[in-house]
Amino acid sequence: MIRTEALDRLPVRTAVPALERALDDRGVAVLCAPPGTGKTTLVPLVLAGLTGDGPVRRVVVAEPRRIAARAAARRMAWLLGERPGGRVGFTVRGERVVGPDTVVEVVTTGVLLQRLQRDQELAGVDVVIIDECHERHLDADTVAAFLLDVREAIRPDLRLVAASATTDAEGWARLLGDAPVVEAEGVSYPVEVVWAPPARPVKPPHGMRVDPALLTHVAATVRRALGEREGDVLCFLPGVGEIARVAGQLAGVDAEVLQVHGRAPAAVQDAVLAGSSGVRRVVLATSVAESSLTVPGVRVVVDSGLAREPRTDHARGLSALTTVRASQAAGRQRAGRAGREAAGAVYRCWDRAEDGRLARFPAPEIKVADLAAFALQAACWGDPEASSLALLDPPPAGAMAAAREVLGAIGAVDAAGRVTDRGVRMSRLGLHPRLARALLDGAAEVGARRAAEVVALLSEEPPREYGDDLAAALRTARRGQDGYAGRWKQEVRRLSAQVDGAGSGSGIGTGTGKSPGTGAGAAPGTSTSTGSGAAPGTGGGSRSGSGAGAAPSTSAGSGSGEGRSDDAVVGLVAALAFPERVARARGEGAFLMVSGTGAELGDSSRLRSAPWLAVAVADRPAHAASARVRLAAVVDEGTALLAAGRLRVRGEEVRWADGDVVARSVDRVGAVELAVRPLKQPDPELVRGALLEGLEREGLGLLRWSRDSEQLRLRLAFLHRVVGAPWPDVSDGALLADPGSWLEPELSRARRRADLGRIDAGQALRRLLPWATGEAVRLDELAPERIEVPSGSRIRIEYGGEQPVLAVKLQELFGLAETPRVAGVPVLVHLLSPAGRPAAVTADLASFWQDGYKAVRAELRGRYPKHPWPEDPATVQATRYTSARLKRS
Repeated sequence: MIRTEALDRLPVRTAVPALERALDDRGVAVLCAPPGTGKTTLVPLVLAGLTGDGPVRRVVVAEPRRIAARAAARRMAWLLGERPGGRVGFTVRGERVVGPDTVVEVVTTGVLLQRLQRDQELAGVDVVIIDECHERHLDADTVAAFLLDVREAIRPDLRLVAASATTDAEGWARLLGDAPVVEAEGVSYPVEVVWAPPARPVKPPHGMRVDPALLTHVAATVRRALGEREGDVLCFLPGVGEIARVAGQLAGVDAEVLQVHGRAPAAVQDAVLAGSSGVRRVVLATSVAESSLTVPGVRVVVDSGLAREPRTDHARGLSALTTVRASQAAGRQRAGRAGREAAGAVYRCWDRAEDGRLARFPAPEIKVADLAAFALQAACWGDPEASSLALLDPPPAGAMAAAREVLGAIGAVDAAGRVTDRGVRMSRLGLHPRLARALLDGAAEVGARRAAEVVALLSEEPPREYGDDLAAALRTARRGQDGYAGRWKQEVRRLSAQVDGAGSGSGIGTGTGKSPGTGAGAAPGTSTSTGSGAAPGTGGGSRSGSGAGAAPSTSAGSGSGEGRSDDAVVGLVAALAFPERVARARGEGAFLMVSGTGAELGDSSRLRSAPWLAVAVADRPAHAASARVRLAAVVDEGTALLAAGRLRVRGEEVRWADGDVVARSVDRVGAVELAVRPLKQPDPELVRGALLEGLEREGLGLLRWSRDSEQLRLRLAFLHRVVGAPWPDVSDGALLADPGSWLEPELSRARRRADLGRIDAGQALRRLLPWATGEAVRLDELAPERIEVPSGSRIRIEYGGEQPVLAVKLQELFGLAETPRVAGVPVLVHLLSPAGRPAAVTADLASFWQDGYKAVRAELRGRYPKHPWPEDPATVQATRYTSARLKRS
């Protein structure tokens, strides 16, 4: 029986007629409705014709999270008096609850992406609702872009609704072709804001770390709220670990403490969403409760002010969630949860003055996340550059380039960026492309089941209590009875089924191109020959300090994994997923990844004495020199080189290091050097390149610069600035851009730093003079090194400033009425006292003799009585001598 009374109470009902008219007229619409108004539950039922008199239509609702998809389906089924699987069903990764009568299906955006790749028409679907589009998740942005393509090309009848919990809908309206915006008013009660900052300053978040002092303060604030207010308390925290810590600190409170996040068991999620049964509750939740879920009974919100967002360090190949300050928009969403059913209060655990400095909105995921999965989806859609997709924000060029490099290395796309058959298969596994590669190629080595076990561990990071040893975590998950172990086992079954019967990858050698995240491979100044990918030997194969198990075999193609320990299998599959994170020990607990990033283990880690690691999860705290390893597996050298074989380089390496040319014969995998010996006769071209590298790093001061050489450079720079061509640009950038034009043949004959120091820079610079046009002979005319003044002295001109400077004793200019000029530019005359100290500065001598000289004469005549100080300097002879000496001469 339909619960008509509950449906009639939903505020969004008043906006439904306008939404239906917009869809009838335009086929697209943006629906803005605050959380709790029924946009996620009533609107799909109305559009599907399950309430009222409308025609029956098939509606797909796309939610950003699995927990939200399940909750929305259960709520709609309850409103219809049914259970999920009837007229309302849901599909999330690894779980499908639908039936032959299903009309409304709630799916995650990831599931909808997969369907669109298989069936672009979405046959049988009449309406698609993209819910919570304001959160700007990458999958939601991608789904919207694909659906707009479908509407334009093959399904103009497909109706599309972008549903947002905020009124900032202009961007979505433009994206959907100036779609009508329909707004629903929510029933909102007043919410009092209580500013509750910590008594003492706390450390800002970095990486995944949150200052324990802040969590203690949040727990104390929850206790305060329980004492000061009525009703249930909803507390927002950034992640599962913080929720668990605060829950531990709330032991003994007179309330039921519940934890809501994506990993929470379905029974707990249902209990939270069902409302209170008479016992007061404290609900500790991640941002999933901002808009995706409505928690009944809440009158108080405690907001930690933190959230988690994805971040990618493309240079180091590290991708992870990071803790950030929640945006102002998120703060409003969270506060609004306290006013859904009655007046409430929000306790904000930060200072009021900080609020205005917060970001207005969360960063769109496409701007900050790893784009490998997005790039693969775009390639499968037929637009590898994603240039024609309708997106609110274009993907950053650097992130897309890094993503395409990853896809090329694992064989998902060809050299032109077009998706391969292997890439299509990867895209349909519902995994990040790296993990898809590890599953396919790992299955060929160790069997589908064992590869799936490891990949399932990598696709959802195990709880922290499982430890940082990936092999030990595997054994814990196998025997575990917790929520994570249950989800892991379900994912293992899903992945095994997808690989079994369809064939596995063609082995570790599959794919072309460079290894993911490696940049250009060989370093500059290197003459290389790449290895075949086969790993010679098995050096360092003993397992130390991490339990039991032999090192993995390096033989390929066994396919079953029989005879290999868990440790060996885990290490191999993890290394296949993240080959650039394979790391060799360089000290107790310290490692160097082949990507060049340092890595460190915690003091209590059992992996500290391992010779090699396959690092699965690592983050790099702010200002830290090395990444922090959170999850890794021990591998031996053979397995490490097998997985990272595309980074294997053998050849001559000549580079500038430690202030001089270093020439070596090197066998390396990425940044990890396996064998090194000095090179006696390096390639001269590589030596020349190393010397140029040294000049770029340390500057042209490596050459021999005399005073005359420096003056010549300043003179040429002056002429280039005031005259232009044909006088050369002698800036550092210009000189280093074309070293052959002035440093040869000396540069090609040089072998080390000392040889650079023997090169006369002035002589080299003269090669740049315009000899061919004959202008070179005018150098001394246009920019003379010295000027003869009336006294007969030849005074050096300094060319370092905006104007050439002539510093000369005042008496030597007697009789000179006009200021000297150089290349038409008046010199700046620094008039000196008889002792050589500055007396005046002028660029107009005529004015100085008329106006300024009298003051200088009055001041200095008594100090220097032996020197001439005539009243009219224009009528006396210039001299560099005293008055007595002048009379004798």
